[in-house]
Amino acid sequence: MPVSVVMPVLNEEVHLAAACAAVLDNGYPGPLELVIALGPSTDDTDAIAESIAADPRVVLVSNPTGATPSGLNLAIATSHHPVVVRTDGHARLPKGYVADAVAALVRSGAANVGGRMVPTSHSVLGKAIAVAMASRWGIGGAGHRVGGEAGPADSVYLGAFRREALQAVGGFDEHFIRAQDWELNYRLRHAGFEVYFVPTMRVPYEPRRSWRALARQFYESGRWRREVVHVHPDSRSVRYLAAPVALVFVGAGTAIGLLGLVTTLDWLALGFLAPFAYLAGVLFASLTHLRELPLRSWVRLPGVLATMHMSWGTGFLRGIR
Repeated sequence: MPVSVVMPVLNEEVHLAAACAAVLDNGYPGPLELVIALGPSTDDTDAIAESIAADPRVVLVSNPTGATPSGLNLAIATSHHPVVVRTDGHARLPKGYVADAVAALVRSGAANVGGRMVPTSHSVLGKAIAVAMASRWGIGGAGHRVGGEAGPADSVYLGAFRREALQAVGGFDEHFIRAQDWELNYRLRHAGFEVYFVPTMRVPYEPRRSWRALARQFYESGRWRREVVHVHPDSRSVRYLAAPVALVFVGAGTAIGLLGLVTTLDWLALGFLAPFAYLAGVLFASLTHLRELPLRSWVRLPGVLATMHMSWGTGFLRGIR
């Protein structure tokens, strides 16, 4: 079955060549094209893409906004084949991934199949972030995050789509600068299509390398997940409220405790039980991963979990203004 792989890129000079090689040398036996949507990069991404386009299987298309959903839609509109596989400019699809995706589409009859994001890092902080991102204590228990059994799912990582299903729901909603994959899968499911999780479709992912970048990533993720709930109210879930509730719990408890210290109402100091209870919970969660990390990385895990929770919660409460 012919396959189109679509890849939106922006400032990906470091990873682009390897990402494209992972597609072109994936070992797929059938017809394959790679459509790269080029955002307005300020590095050498465009020059690298031009050299890669010497391969007749590669097509370049301009994405003036640089936004991921518009790049995906432009690449999909330019592509030709009945199966559309999404990838990114910094992703390295493992050997055989495309063939596995096509086989899963045929076997399941689903409109979209995909697997799991597998965070991998060699830095001290990166290892802690990788474990946190793959932990139920970090960002919930969705299969595309922590793994699980094959079967219908709310969403999957990246995804391989039947073109007719994408066309039926209008492709990616370009309003969603982030969370566009989850939002698209929501519309697919509510249009009567199936989204199917395949645990063997594992794609390596390199997490952020600094505290600041981690906080920014989860803050933005929280904001856009709130927007998904705003646009699709019936998509709300209890697990989305865990981080915002924890943030309010810790913030209110700390404020009440401080008020007790500066007034004669000493009993208000009991408010400090809230942040201490949260800290105890984070430490317990970290202990469950003690054997998975070297000590230097493990001691950073409580801070990583707290950064993820508090940043995501702040973003969710703030939303898109």
